[in-house]
Amino acid sequence: MILYTPLSQEEIFPQQDEAIANRHCVVFQGKSMYVEQKEDGSYQLLQLLSTDPHDFMNDSYSPGTILS
Repeated sequence: MILYTPLSQEEIFPQQDEAIANRHCVVFQGKSMYVEQKEDGSYQLLQLLSTDPHDFMNDSYSPGTILS
């Protein structure tokens, strides 16, 4: 089966509830993003949600970045 969708695989086929309980959609510095809260309370960027191509060229919005 092929699905033509802009959604990620995790959004279509969600993992266990415990695995995604710490994931949130937030607005940080005016940009919408999908983040995961770590045990120390910090947030790690998982996915930038933007229609502006220039946002993806900014290293501070790279997946894996710890937001401060």
